[in-house]
Amino acid sequence: MKVTGIILAGGKSRRMGGADKGLLPFRGKPMVAHVLERLEPQVDEVLLNANREPEAYAGFGHPVVSDIVTGFAGPLAGLHCGMQRASHPLVAMVPCDAPQLPADLIHRLKTALLAQDAQIAVARTGEWLQPAFSLCRASLLPELTRFLHDGGRKVNDWYATLKSIEVPFDDETDAFANINTREDLACLER
Repeated sequence: MKVTGIILAGGKSRRMGGADKGLLPFRGKPMVAHVLERLEPQVDEVLLNANREPEAYAGFGHPVVSDIVTGFAGPLAGLHCGMQRASHPLVAMVPCDAPQLPADLIHRLKTALLAQDAQIAVARTGEWLQPAFSLCRASLLPELTRFLHDGGRKVNDWYATLKSIEVPFDDETDAFANINTREDLACLER
């Protein structure tokens, strides 16, 4: 089954002082470029979810989709607009602020999803669910639309309504380090 990958870069970046995180330099290039390098070999199509600087994101050579649900409604709004444009039956979601995401992320999520006939597979490191790193069936679009229409915004709340599987990545916990503040950025640069 082919996979559409959606890179989420549609947030307000409040903890980063409003700077567009995906476009911030990290080790010599925009953070989203690192995520693209990691994700592209794992999926059949890439979409970039951006709400503030779509022209800048378009420069990375992939379609840019903006939230349909207004008001910066969070990761699920990005997944929602991406699912509407996805060409494939499986849809992966990853954040733009995790430049070291696992090179085998999609393979492991897909293997678990198909083996368990689940609706969604979500990465987990130790006790911590990594809800922004998931793979779901594109056929869930009506359920997600309904959830968002009813005011739902929390990723874990939506996942709880689905047949989900948590996929352990305890061997790659550092790969899920995300950058939320300038201090995080400086720390990961080192």
